Amino acid sequence: MKLTTEKNGTRLTVHISGELNTETAPELAELLNVDEAGVTDLTLDFAECKYVSSAGLRVLLDAYKKMKAGNGSMKLLNANEYLQDVLKNTGLDELFGPM
Repeated sequence: MKLTTEKNGTRLTVHISGELNTETAPELAELLNVDEAGVTDLTLDFAECKYVSSAGLRVLLDAYKKMKAGNGSMKLLNANEYLQDVLKNTGLDELFGPM
């Protein structure tokens, strides 16, 4: 997995490429814990992400909860059909809205 970030004021965009799985999810979790200070608008771009495991979903849910607790917002962009189906089947699509 490769993570690329863009920060502009209180906005943080993270581009995720490769696979977000059990081995790589901690890397994203660590990035979001470090960079969330002062971030009120978090965007995760999945245009280059091929796969997301349950460990990856857990990181997404944790980040969502932290953003909401701080009155921030979080959105997912460019989710492929597989990820959209997983989110729909788990009910998480209602948290993240349109992708």
